[in-house]
Amino acid sequence: MAEANRLPGVEIPGVEIIEHRWIPTRDGTNLAARIFVPAQAHQEPVPAILEYIPYRKRDCKYVRDTRIHGWFAQHGYAGVRVDIRGSGDSEGVLYDEYLQTELDDGLDIIAWLRAQPWCNGRVGMFGLSWGGFNGLQLAALQPVGLDAVVTVCSSDDRYADDVHYMGGCALTDNLSWASIMFSYNACPPDPRVVGERWREMWFQRLDDSGLWIHNWLQHQRRDAFWRHASICEDYSAIRCPVFAVSGWADGYCNTVFRLMENLDVPRKGLVGPWNHKYPHLGGPGPAIDFLRECLRWWDRWLKDIDNGVDGEPVMRAWLQDSVSPHSDDRPGRWVGEPAWPGPDIEAKTWTLAVGRLRRTTKDIPDEALIIQSPLTVGLFAGKWCSYSESTDLPTDQRLEDGGSLNFDSAILKEDVEILGAAVAELEISVDRPQAMVCARISDIAEDGKATLVTYGLLNLSHRDSHEQPEPLEPGKRYRVRVRLNDVGQRFAAGHRIRFSLSTSYWPLAWPSPEPVRMTVYTANSRLLLPERPPRALDAELHDLGEPQQAEAPLVTVTEPSRREWNVHFNLSTNEAVLDVIDFDETYRVEDLETTIGHQVREQFASANDDYASVRAEVWNRRTFEHPGWSVAAETRTVITSTPTHFRIQAALDAYEDGTRVFAKTWDEYVERDQV
Repeated sequence: MAEANRLPGVEIPGVEIIEHRWIPTRDGTNLAARIFVPAQAHQEPVPAILEYIPYRKRDCKYVRDTRIHGWFAQHGYAGVRVDIRGSGDSEGVLYDEYLQTELDDGLDIIAWLRAQPWCNGRVGMFGLSWGGFNGLQLAALQPVGLDAVVTVCSSDDRYADDVHYMGGCALTDNLSWASIMFSYNACPPDPRVVGERWREMWFQRLDDSGLWIHNWLQHQRRDAFWRHASICEDYSAIRCPVFAVSGWADGYCNTVFRLMENLDVPRKGLVGPWNHKYPHLGGPGPAIDFLRECLRWWDRWLKDIDNGVDGEPVMRAWLQDSVSPHSDDRPGRWVGEPAWPGPDIEAKTWTLAVGRLRRTTKDIPDEALIIQSPLTVGLFAGKWCSYSESTDLPTDQRLEDGGSLNFDSAILKEDVEILGAAVAELEISVDRPQAMVCARISDIAEDGKATLVTYGLLNLSHRDSHEQPEPLEPGKRYRVRVRLNDVGQRFAAGHRIRFSLSTSYWPLAWPSPEPVRMTVYTANSRLLLPERPPRALDAELHDLGEPQQAEAPLVTVTEPSRREWNVHFNLSTNEAVLDVIDFDETYRVEDLETTIGHQVREQFASANDDYASVRAEVWNRRTFEHPGWSVAAETRTVITSTPTHFRIQAALDAYEDGTRVFAKTWDEYVERDQV
């Protein structure tokens, strides 16, 4: 095993960087850690901040980790980055996300940290996405010493509000995410860390990690598979303070609101104009000095400094202004709530008539409105979870509205501001036993441009339960409730609010087995908007500052990034294709003499409005190179479907010095379970 002090790495003034340290677990597997220790901690021990993720501390996240955990160390905390079992330089194989083995390892890491001479026995957990998930999950296990959590872009419910399913509908981000992990799991450890056994560890991963998308599609309802590690099963299990953070362009903003409502511990929620990134790195709205906000949280709950954090609003959110759908910015203002739900927020009723969204609840016409959306509704929806701030955000919704039922308000005479979750209560009937509905709210500017504000999906067989779905009886009327994603939005005077319904939302979500004709009955249908009156105290909220981080290691970009989001219509074949190119920049970390590359291409296609033609494909390639070592992993996954089954075809290839050294293929069928 390589010694930490023999590995090349960066330097940060006042910080001892341990480039590699093994952390043992209860079954003898060693986990790889990179640790940033304040120089004075050997005389005056400090709390430790743990980030525990599978994204490779030695290369893929090396620069980011240096800037974040180096900054924490400069401000009196030991920053600790651990590769999850089977990832990066850690031993073992990673078989799936959030397994009990991962949580047990996390408990062992916390115990190990508390025993280190530079740690005073107090630990905080910090993480985005996977790291945010396991921070909550480990807190629910109540390990001694875990005294505070900062969770960013995570979920408390692995089925109902994660990358896999939404409203019981199968998300295509399920495939995108599975493909990301497919490629990560196919990457070897660094031989400079683990020595000559690197190739043996690599082939064990290639052989054994498996096809995760197959696992996930085998669980199409909310069963024990998803209940495991969903902390919403028992919020009371969490007994340490929680700071929960997300962004409106992220897929996980709803979690923050549920945590603020259901946790019974010191807690703070922050939702801003960001995508799936830390708020000091994210867009499309203004970034903030997020690490300073974390430091204030750590100081209060890990050092017992009475800095007033626990007297601030429980919920702080960026109330977005009306913008063009082509805007690269999200102007707005901060608002605060002393509790959640906010005491002055009221669900206001808007009723439906032909083409109209009305405030009145009187004289509601009883009309039957029919919609059968083309499969192309959804091509311009953007991703369920935005990563790139521009290419993957939704565009002008007029491109979607032609295949939808639309209800427009009158021109607003004054601003309407909402904060929280809108709810559509609908009376509907359909002509098939399986159907879905997408509900959208858009802001219509004076020039007619339509900017998506929020949306929600419901698999109608899940109308009463995600655990026990029931098919619909064609022609029978049902009352259903569609919850839209939480949002903070100001609809400006002079604009209109549009409410839209469609029976497909491809390729954001997998369509129903067959085309569906849905009838909406207006007399018993309505939209509830969480309207919030302006509050003078909002103006007193302090500014959250400009981003700060530690200095970055020297990086040389050898190939620039390339990001495209192209929609192609072939009018001769009636084929519609969404082609996503997401090539990260290829770069060399000079201190490590390591070059890292990552390219992704996704395609989602359908033809002739034929539900049997729907096809999704994701290709991933990762490359790593340093003197004497060059490896690559390439994965490809394709999903198609029939009315009764999903078909998954996948291929994995691994290369050493340009020669393919491993190949494996899969061809799997999974029966559709009312999806």
